[in-house]
Amino acid sequence: MKAVTNALLSIVVPLYNEEENVVLLTQKIHESLVGCRYEIIYVDDFSSDATRKVVKNMGDDKVNLIELKKNYGQSLALAAGIDYAHGDYIITMDGDLQNDPSDIPHMLEYAVSGEFDLVTGIRQKRKDSLVKKIPSKIANFLARRVTKLDIQDNGCALKVFTRDIAKELNLYGEMHRFITLLAYLEGAQIKQVPVKHHARHAGESKYGLERVFKVVADMMLLLFIRKYFQRPIHLFGILGVLLIVLGVTINIYLLIVKFMGHDIGNRPLLIFGMMFILAGIQLFTIGIVMELLIRTYYESQKKRPYRIKKVYVGGKAA
Repeated sequence: MKAVTNALLSIVVPLYNEEENVVLLTQKIHESLVGCRYEIIYVDDFSSDATRKVVKNMGDDKVNLIELKKNYGQSLALAAGIDYAHGDYIITMDGDLQNDPSDIPHMLEYAVSGEFDLVTGIRQKRKDSLVKKIPSKIANFLARRVTKLDIQDNGCALKVFTRDIAKELNLYGEMHRFITLLAYLEGAQIKQVPVKHHARHAGESKYGLERVFKVVADMMLLLFIRKYFQRPIHLFGILGVLLIVLGVTINIYLLIVKFMGHDIGNRPLLIFGMMFILAGIQLFTIGIVMELLIRTYYESQKKRPYRIKKVYVGGKAA
């Protein structure tokens, strides 16, 4: 396809302890993109194995390696790669060979048509354990319920972005799970296509059941940003009024009970219940405020929440 051949593609792949996968992944990318102009951007998230050494020893001029100074997590590794990318289209994928690079040309057809800003995969016949599938199902269910976006597979890392949309994404914390939703909030037109999915080639998965709680917390934050970012009083004001009404109702009830001659001073359960409710609201509010403060800190000063140690092109320091 001529449009794809002329465009520069940037394939961004975060790596963490993928020494056994990265060479084969590189070969598969080369085989899948014959005739295309592209760069491969590996972002090493402070691997503890020989991943960096393996990438450098390839001596491949199409391969760029970004070394991060410490382990920042997948979201910031993706952010570093996207910031560095020079391509007209930016492609993201995992480094464990579960995504198949042979799906990229088909996805690119939709992207270069000009109709879509983001093409995302729907993994067919997932080869993952329940430990990974359960949080994914929760995330997809919540995303469909609280947004107008019907995304079948938020967790698929294989995506093709237009340059403009990719560069506008602000990835913090662990928001890579909802990168499709973030693009949607930026106004992206999204296309979902079925893609192949393979069992992990080598190494171990980095995810556990703790992802369930992280998914729920991140989803609550995205819901707040989508609905109440510019009018937080509509959220906190309504909650405050409801709590005041609840408190007044309880006090009126206790006052009536008192006039009826009953003792109301020996009901610790009521006190504990109110304390738990208030503590939960306070913790959630603090979490939102801290998240917004972090965004303001980085964006107002044009700082990035990661630090790059070195960049290599073709195995040589750039």
